Amino acid sequence: MITLESFLVHKKLSVRNIKIEPKKVKAEYCVENFSGETQSIELIYSYDKPYFNPKLAKDVNLASNMLAQVALNYGLFFEIIEFDGLFDKADQRFILDMMENTSKEILTNKLLIKNEFLKPPFNTLEVQKQSVYTQSKIVFNNTRFSELKLEKVQEETDCNSYAILSSGGKDSLLTYGIVKEIGNPYPVYINESGRHWFTAVNAHRYFREIEPNTRKPWCNSDRVFNWMIKQFPFIKENYASIRADIYPIRLWTVSVFLFGTLPIVRANKMGNILIGDEYDTTVKGTTNGISHYNGLYDQSKYFDNALTRYYRNKGWQINQFSILRSLSEWLIMKILIKRYPELQKNQVSCHAAHEVDGRMYPCGKCEKCRRIIGILKSLNENPENCGYNQTQIKNGLKALESQSVKQIGSDASHLYHLLLSQNLIGKNEFTKKTAKEFPEITKLRFDKERSNLSDLPKYIRKPLFDILIQYADGAVLRKNKHWVDLKINNDFMNEYNYIIDEK
Repeated sequence: MITLESFLVHKKLSVRNIKIEPKKVKAEYCVENFSGETQSIELIYSYDKPYFNPKLAKDVNLASNMLAQVALNYGLFFEIIEFDGLFDKADQRFILDMMENTSKEILTNKLLIKNEFLKPPFNTLEVQKQSVYTQSKIVFNNTRFSELKLEKVQEETDCNSYAILSSGGKDSLLTYGIVKEIGNPYPVYINESGRHWFTAVNAHRYFREIEPNTRKPWCNSDRVFNWMIKQFPFIKENYASIRADIYPIRLWTVSVFLFGTLPIVRANKMGNILIGDEYDTTVKGTTNGISHYNGLYDQSKYFDNALTRYYRNKGWQINQFSILRSLSEWLIMKILIKRYPELQKNQVSCHAAHEVDGRMYPCGKCEKCRRIIGILKSLNENPENCGYNQTQIKNGLKALESQSVKQIGSDASHLYHLLLSQNLIGKNEFTKKTAKEFPEITKLRFDKERSNLSDLPKYIRKPLFDILIQYADGAVLRKNKHWVDLKINNDFMNEYNYIIDEK
């Protein structure tokens, strides 16, 4: 019988031997099995400018937290996880809380669902609700930096400067375009050493030419993640050849990149970190009585709010948020291509991008590709603008006639409604059943849960919505389980204490 304890496959994971150079930080990830044998790999972040002084406690502390993030994925699989570095109480509380949440997310969204990466019989796990899900004992040590004294200091920041976690996708491109009009943007492209970097190549090259604030740290997290997969006997040996839109086991990924931006943020005294997440990435679900965030926690508003609280507990005056939470994916695509067509030409939204003559192109076959093709065609725009050829466009539309897209129900249904009404896809049992008109998809949406005005800092609200409202068909507010019209005027945008409530 497979129980959760069956996944405790190793004795100890140690994040240790932290080394700090002006332009580089690294740590050893050491796995010890129950026979006492060890294997290890280094996790590395490197920069083109000096951001670290190994004699300063605040820099050692930041490096310790950066290098810890990958390990937060593995609280179900080791008896002990040890972090050897310089951590204060705020860091320890954050790591413990986020590891527990990630353990629950991995349990419900990797181990309790159909996951083609799991070997039998590990794919037969059944677990009910319990008080704690992390199985590892978490230990914090400081064997190398005991001479450093970490003090909490309130650090002032510039609320007009914005770090943008950038990937080459539509969300970060639109975020940059808007911020360039209203503030001082710093697009940060984390090169994580794997094929995921392919999606960012076109945009980064373009930004390197047009935006002097563009930054590109390097991190080998992708190699560490892949190395860790090989340590788990419950993952199929041929995992690399399995084509899927999910990772085999990890879910705490955005934070690995996010913490890589923090040296740049703090050195430039930036007051904002922007992550490009739209309306439908804040989702709650329940599996076997266990509540969770559908594997999207690090894309949700709860993640942003938790990080903002963490920064404040550290004395850093930094806000983390998304300026896209009121937008559907369809509306994001519309604003990007209508207002910033030069940016949109560098968009790559694909799980398997490839290189042709030095430029990256989408595969045209994955779920994300067919979704982007469908959205662009429904907007009467040409998907060739971001790398799709005519054959891929034709095949993508054909695939939409029988294969769904990863959107919340209303958004997917409205996309199919638009495609059918424009005769872009054929009518069949699947498309007719899926298609339904939801006019709120074309509007700015506000509600208590996913898109709450109070989650945005006061200083960005008016300039942001002055732009967004030009492309939306109005705005709506969720009240009593229904959408009601909402006026986006100066009174609304100047009411800085406005809190959306469903009552």
